[in-house]
Amino acid sequence: MTGLAQTPKLLKGGLVLVDPKSGALLRVIAWQYNPETQTRTVQVQAAGEGGDRSRALRFKGVPIETFKLEVFLDATEQLEPPGRVPAVAQHGLHPQLAVLETLAYPRSADLLANDRLAGAGTLEVLAIEAPLALLVWGRNRIVPVRLTELSITEELFDPALNPLRAKVSLGLRVLSVDDLGFEHRGGGVFLSYLQQKERLAERSSSAELSVIGLERLP
Repeated sequence: MTGLAQTPKLLKGGLVLVDPKSGALLRVIAWQYNPETQTRTVQVQAAGEGGDRSRALRFKGVPIETFKLEVFLDATEQLEPPGRVPAVAQHGLHPQLAVLETLAYPRSADLLANDRLAGAGTLEVLAIEAPLALLVWGRNRIVPVRLTELSITEELFDPALNPLRAKVSLGLRVLSVDDLGFEHRGGGVFLSYLQQKERLAERSSSAELSVIGLERLP
């Protein structure tokens, strides 16, 4: 077996959109190039911040976790034979960018339906529910998220002004059981994500006290 044959297949990160009620797969968005960096922030939700000593070590909920990452899109290679893609030749990166942008918008059909309900005198028009988005970054990190920030920098254009290169900055907030509840499909995904963290933590051995300069605890 050659060394080339032993090279592991590179997985791509991305987003998976799921129907929150049926669990049906709606769309898979794979990054064209995996981001080189990904920033995660975990904001602890402590119960003892008000000075109550009996609650100093208690949590009032799961932390607020956010992701920030940049993905790069490049359509130039798809414009050259033999890999020429007709959709890219006609629209550039507009379709790929539109997929990400529509994560921030309710569907036009839902907006029109709510407008009809309001026009018919419906007293309470429910807020429009978005698909459940899962950030997938390998098997160890599958987590429900909500898009909070989207910034697009378009860097190269064809003669019809279609973008050919773009950098997309994404801000994502993890949706926990505090946001979704335990019965929601996304709540179950979050619990699996948390349990996977706990299993991974168990694989990391504890150091000896002497390593940090102590013989015993105070």
